[in-house]
Amino acid sequence: MAKIHVNPNRATDKAVRAIDRKREQERRKMFMLARDHAEALATRLCQRLIDRNIIETTSVESIRTSLEVQLKSLHMVEAFDMDLKLAPVRTLVQDPNTVSLYLTQYIVEDLIDHPDIQDIFGEDIDIYRAIDSITKVLRPK
Repeated sequence: MAKIHVNPNRATDKAVRAIDRKREQERRKMFMLARDHAEALATRLCQRLIDRNIIETTSVESIRTSLEVQLKSLHMVEAFDMDLKLAPVRTLVQDPNTVSLYLTQYIVEDLIDHPDIQDIFGEDIDIYRAIDSITKVLRPK
């Protein structure tokens, strides 16, 4: 009988691929939930950011609308664009919520230039924690 050669890297590769598949499924599910509940989430996010004195704005409604648009379009963002957007804050926390990271970076990079934003206060981790306190409901148990 011929001896079957078992490559030890094969098992490792299979495990890594399985973990990647699971994370990608989790990510897609979170994006779809964010899209489906965008209006309620945007309202709660905007209120939380104002309550924690992270954003100062002249128009709460326009900021809420901007957050809603981001939540609704998350599922259409290309993987490369998502990775590029998340790169500066990827190491912010140990087990990050992708939606929270994306919105944190959106606020820090893009929303700061919104005409109705007067100022954004706090560090990236403070913004992430405020956002994650709302978006953690999207994460599968």
